[in-house]
Amino acid sequence: MPTYHIEMFAGRTHEQKKKLVEEITRVTVEVLGGSPDSVDIIISDIARENWATGGKLWSQPRD
Repeated sequence: MPTYHIEMFAGRTHEQKKKLVEEITRVTVEVLGGSPDSVDIIISDIARENWATGGKLWSQPRD
């Protein structure tokens, strides 16, 4: 079964992450079959100063 790697800005609550992994697991089992125990999910919280889009750090003011 799959391993999901999720990178997102830091700041989500434990409850938000819990709901996210529950839903990803549910949909994976629904679509691909298999057991929920075989779905791995790795969440990486990234600080805004370590993520850039379009040449601008997300810690900088956005237009």
